[in-house]
Amino acid sequence: MKTPLTLDLEKTLYAYWEAQGATAVEEVTMPNDLGIVDTLVRQNDGDSHLWRCFELKVTKADFHSHAKLSFVGQYNYFVFPASLYPQLKAEIPANIGVFTYRAFAPDALAASLVPVPAPGALTIAKPARRQALQVPEAALNDRFIASLDREVRKAKRVAQGLAPFSDDALLKELRRRSDHYDVYDPQSNLYDQFADQLQNDTIAALQAEVDALAAELAHYKLEAHS
Repeated sequence: MKTPLTLDLEKTLYAYWEAQGATAVEEVTMPNDLGIVDTLVRQNDGDSHLWRCFELKVTKADFHSHAKLSFVGQYNYFVFPASLYPQLKAEIPANIGVFTYRAFAPDALAASLVPVPAPGALTIAKPARRQALQVPEAALNDRFIASLDREVRKAKRVAQGLAPFSDDALLKELRRRSDHYDVYDPQSNLYDQFADQLQNDTIAALQAEVDALAAELAHYKLEAHS
């Protein structure tokens, strides 16, 4: 699971490269057991592309984990919260760059008169040195496109909501959730929320029908007395 801070770094990195006219995608699996790039950015460079790899780290423990660092691009970077970078500065390899993240103040975001595309800002604290691609560009392109396709499919599933699911699948999920039914807190139970909403909708529909019949009856009574 990604922490809220990791998600904020991710959103800000997306916005940063979108402003640069580049395309970013997260969690791109590399061939030949080279790991997974947290965020891979493809940037136009004349008739070719520049590839940048980013590893997002929000704690010292995260930085010191045994997870593979997939620095396979021409430019490779860590992304840290600004407060974390001084603690790790001496451990950054010479060829790896660093972006630091600072969150915008909540009151400043609330006061903004225009939509803010990211929750904070990035600063290049250490530039990266260029290296040769560690993966053939054709393979990078294939995996980049596959990851973009994955994100599009995820977005489409969200947009479709529950429409693709059968009644049986929905009932099965409702029964599964009933295993944790809380009799002392009905509002926390999905079934009770659904039943309440259904009852409210039914009452509203019946009331509309009663109102229509009452109006029709009143009309006939007026005609009968005229």
